[in-house]
Amino acid sequence: MTDPQAIQPSALDQLPDRDPEETAEWQASLDAVAKAAGPHRAAYLMRRTLERAEGNGIALPKLLETDYVNTIPTAAEPSAPGDEEMERRITAWNRWNAAAMVTRGSKHGVGGHIATFASAAWLYETGFNHFFKGKEADGSGDQLYIQGHASPGIYARAFLDGRLTEQHLDNFRQEAGGEGLPSYPHPRRLPWLWEFPTVSMGLGPLSAIYQARFNRYLTNRGIKDVSASHVWAFLGDGEMDEPESTAALALASREGLDNLTFVINCNLQRLDGPVRANFKIVQELEAQFRGAGWNVVKSLWGSAWDELFQLDTTGALVRRLREVPDAQVQTYQTRGAAYIREDFFGKDPALVELAKLLSDDKILECFHLSRGGHEARKVFAAYKAAVEFKGAPTVILAQTVKGHTLGEGFASKNANHQMKKLSVDEFKAMRDLLELPISDAQFVDGVVPYGHPGADSPEVRYLQERRAALGGPAPARRTHALAPLPAPADKAFASFDKGSGAQNIATTMAFVRLVKDLVRDKETGKRWVPIVPDEARTFGMESLFPSLGIYSPKGQTYEPVDRDQLMYYKEAKNGQILNEGITEAGSMADFIAASTAYSTHGEAMIPFYIFYSMFGWQRTADQMWQLGDQLGRGFLVGATAGRTTLTGEGLQHADGHSPVIAATNPAALSYDPAFAYEIATIVKDGLRRMYGEAAPGEDQNVFYYLTVYNEPMPQPAKPSAPGVDEGILKGLYRFNTAESAGVEVAAANAPRIQLLGSGTAIHWVLKAQRLLAEEWGVASDVWSATSWTELRRDALEADAALLRGEERLPYVRRALQGAEGPVLAVSDYMRQVPDQIAQWVEQDWSSLGADGFGLSDTREAARRHFGVDAQSIVVAALAQLARRGEVKASAVKEARERYGL
Repeated sequence: MTDPQAIQPSALDQLPDRDPEETAEWQASLDAVAKAAGPHRAAYLMRRTLERAEGNGIALPKLLETDYVNTIPTAAEPSAPGDEEMERRITAWNRWNAAAMVTRGSKHGVGGHIATFASAAWLYETGFNHFFKGKEADGSGDQLYIQGHASPGIYARAFLDGRLTEQHLDNFRQEAGGEGLPSYPHPRRLPWLWEFPTVSMGLGPLSAIYQARFNRYLTNRGIKDVSASHVWAFLGDGEMDEPESTAALALASREGLDNLTFVINCNLQRLDGPVRANFKIVQELEAQFRGAGWNVVKSLWGSAWDELFQLDTTGALVRRLREVPDAQVQTYQTRGAAYIREDFFGKDPALVELAKLLSDDKILECFHLSRGGHEARKVFAAYKAAVEFKGAPTVILAQTVKGHTLGEGFASKNANHQMKKLSVDEFKAMRDLLELPISDAQFVDGVVPYGHPGADSPEVRYLQERRAALGGPAPARRTHALAPLPAPADKAFASFDKGSGAQNIATTMAFVRLVKDLVRDKETGKRWVPIVPDEARTFGMESLFPSLGIYSPKGQTYEPVDRDQLMYYKEAKNGQILNEGITEAGSMADFIAASTAYSTHGEAMIPFYIFYSMFGWQRTADQMWQLGDQLGRGFLVGATAGRTTLTGEGLQHADGHSPVIAATNPAALSYDPAFAYEIATIVKDGLRRMYGEAAPGEDQNVFYYLTVYNEPMPQPAKPSAPGVDEGILKGLYRFNTAESAGVEVAAANAPRIQLLGSGTAIHWVLKAQRLLAEEWGVASDVWSATSWTELRRDALEADAALLRGEERLPYVRRALQGAEGPVLAVSDYMRQVPDQIAQWVEQDWSSLGADGFGLSDTREAARRHFGVDAQSIVVAALAQLARRGEVKASAVKEARERYGL
């Protein structure tokens, strides 16, 4: 059988050879080296030649993998400034207190992680001492995405520099008393320290990329020059398995985000065992990042390895390092010199000879202790290379030992992620290793003491001096005393109060029209950040393209195909729209960066992200939880919402549950407006609450979720009755009565029912109101339920007040007080959505909704299928009245037959 590789020409074969003789000479030279010095030497020369070509800008495919050695040779390492011995002592104190904090907390069963920071200590300490800029210089500083499991080490450093007390450390993971520390980086729980939530894993790297990108957006749009800010994301090698971790690598390289550095702690272990037991995670990550266009810096081996590499005259050592799988490297960490001599060096005669030159102590030093991520000088060299590299983001692959300095019971053990404490003897051994002045007498009743050299000690003074030189403490979140943004002109909102007359308008289009007016506002218009995942035309936003421009750091380097049209596709370096392509996760990361710019950069931005409602909360709810944790502000808009309004797309697009998921997020204010004037009222108040003058006791750190629909319907005028605005914002108001709606009922004492509808369902309810009156003699009042969730939250607060001895009536009960007859609630979502408020409604309650999977058909057929169309509402209303004896039971059967149900 013919080898397919033998008949596949290379790309170069497609080009004419202008000098075949010269080509043959090069090939003969390579053959000669392979024959005389072996194929490994030939491969070495080829790699070096390709590296030189790349360095000289010669267009050749990049090497995706390099040898399993440090990118920066020892001889090329820059001298690190500062006092290395002082930094060693500071790091020792932080290692100790991080382990002590978790161990002390374990007695209360609260858990914690020790091994992660133990492996990554120098990765953080080197940055804090020499690289991470604080906020007291230019007001933004660097943005630090700290690996969640390393949080004890960050708390330990804050304790050393005086920002935390022993009481704080003793309340690690015990927050109920008010002086506690959250388990991970949670800005909502510790807003003066943490800026960015990084647990759930995978969201940190994705958010870091879009934060770096948003920094460029702010600079290019002239909002604020944040070009001095650098984004650092600290990640675990196991974390890189999360799809979100690598989802936006191409974006970062495509846009040349050299203001971004990933630091991946390659301790070769994840939660249960090796990351790549039979493979090499460092090599895999190097190929992945290089292939995506990133600059890669490997810091794998400590200085103890220098002697070994100098003795490796044949390249056998480098070859062996590259072929040994990660799980075996982990095993070497726990075995003696004899085992390493046999298993590692014994595989190659050249290595056997090399090992004869090494003492057992030297072998153990190299294989047990010496890693690039554990030496300040090597970490400094990697960081310096990263911040000085231009044109692309950098990833640093730093090899470490998980559980380093914690003793033989921790280092490289598969279970060390679940190990929450050290014994007293292990602490004493750690103390001796770290050379800390802690006496045996300080271990009172077997409790490990915290260690501190003193507020005026050389260590603390050095730490504080270094931070002062870099612009203040880090990490730190700044709450800026920003002046409230001026409210946009009322005209933009009031124009919706008169309705649309005879014109049918979808609420999606109503929202877009509102935004078009708001972005023209002279005071606040530039602060709007429209975000869309490649569906702008679906939502009628293409008219914004030429006026606002689509952001691109390159501007527009081509002539768009539709340049002769009014609404042409316009990209601009200062463009305002973020059109992210088909990535809801990327769009949410954009939204998070924009929604927290008020804190990160002291610039209030107003993001609105519009998306298919089905692909919002269902697909990216974890990021929305991250958004709430990060105290973000802005508008999420679930367009083409509801289970029956987009039925031609099938069940995957039929959203019948996003309000249910939104209700689980305490920071989300979820609204399902029915009419254009409701949208205007909600957005106007949202701008006031989040960006203007919030009322006393109002939390500004919320975000709004609005569902809007693609079904063109008549938009009525805003009712003039008192309390409508309050009802819209609280979640419920009476839209009309049977009398005000002009539907005549023959009998003066006709039975009456209250019909509650939300979103697009209000239109079926209004039709049912007329049918009930004209065909069945039943009077009904129609209520618009703009937010079932806000009604429920208000009722829950009233219940909580009652427990405190305060009498407070829930708004929904006050609104419906005295309303005659039973209540029937209808929505285009599963019945669980309106049923949220059932227990606080005094009247008899019933509901209709679209439970189950969606289907492809007409809207009318879908609504009949789910039993939420006007005729189904009529039957349900008659059945409810029949149970009360207010209409004959036969009327229900007659209605079913008449309407073909």
